[in-house]
Amino acid sequence: METMHGVPFESFDRIRFGLIGAGSRGRMLLHELLACEGIDVVALADASTESLQQAAAMVTAAGKPAPALHPGADGWSDLLQHELDLVYVATPWDTHTRFAVEAMRAGAHVGVEVPAAVTLEECWDLVHTSEQTRRHCVMLENCCYDYWEMIVLRMAQAGMFGILTHAECAYIHDLREMLLSDVSEGLWRRQPHITRDSNHYPTHGLGPVAQILGIGSDDAFDCLVSMSSLPASLAEYRDAHLPQDDPKRREIYVAGDMNTSLIRTRLGRTIVLQHSVVTPRPYDRNFLISGTRGTFRDLPPRLYLDGLTKHEEWMPLEPIRETWEHPLWKQFGEQARKSGGHGGMDFIMNYRLVQLLHEGCVPDSDVYDAAEWSAPGPLSEQSILQGFSVLPFPDFRRNMR
Repeated sequence: METMHGVPFESFDRIRFGLIGAGSRGRMLLHELLACEGIDVVALADASTESLQQAAAMVTAAGKPAPALHPGADGWSDLLQHELDLVYVATPWDTHTRFAVEAMRAGAHVGVEVPAAVTLEECWDLVHTSEQTRRHCVMLENCCYDYWEMIVLRMAQAGMFGILTHAECAYIHDLREMLLSDVSEGLWRRQPHITRDSNHYPTHGLGPVAQILGIGSDDAFDCLVSMSSLPASLAEYRDAHLPQDDPKRREIYVAGDMNTSLIRTRLGRTIVLQHSVVTPRPYDRNFLISGTRGTFRDLPPRLYLDGLTKHEEWMPLEPIRETWEHPLWKQFGEQARKSGGHGGMDFIMNYRLVQLLHEGCVPDSDVYDAAEWSAPGPLSEQSILQGFSVLPFPDFRRNMR
């Protein structure tokens, strides 16, 4: 099968758009898209009529024609009967692959929320379908478009860190209250903690690191090993906050409080990838890039460049901003931050994808990236089940670059 790597979008004057999943995340994405030029919102689908009505009101409030609404569990299938150029999938994780595959088969390019897949079989389904249909499947990894990640990408590509040797990344976010709620993501996002001990959500940390290391072009993931701590925090929090008769108190959580996976690349680089959403600590993605000439670490952003920084001291960041700030943030940073989507990266991500579709350019990430960045989820589970074994990383590109 012919590769989709490096294949450009066809150029669109106007983009006929459909959204599967009009819940809170779907409406956030819709909000950002409505600020972009050349988007025609054709149809929306969601199991909830109330969510659909809220999303439709956003469209008409933006001065656009009312979209077709497709409620119910099978509304997504009805949505795909429309002629659409781009479909976003913003539904629970275990439905992402199915909806993305069917949207590509219906002739649309797809933007799928993270993770794009939760099993290795689903990763391969996405790859095979994209290749067969010649439709792109772009995972909507907004962290690739965050302010400092884009600066560090430009610096790394210019050789400012020398030979890159090591990276660290994570998704650390205290979600205990949300996981135990009876609304929105609380209805489904706790289930993996009952059934799987793994890195449930690898892509926010891994996506930016993979792009900076040139995974898919200059390098590739080679192998992974994973282990988890004992599970304790979610059950303790639940027992302290929920009534004695709440059925959640009978649940047994198998996912460890902290999962740590180690990835080695074919060039010999190492990546520490962590996941924790049940421990009481501030949000962090542990973003670190290290090479022979310097190191960057985020939250808060810190930079050390050999020969330009006093020994054992981080250097001032303002000169770095002035020199290396990404053009998209220079042009749209104020608008992006006012938009409110995760500090502005949601707007930059959506604007960039729309821009590439209009101009007929190659997407910043493709289906192989979606599969590679999602695969540590099931791989980490397998590694733990096999006694913390080192597992080979699937070659989704099949050396077709």
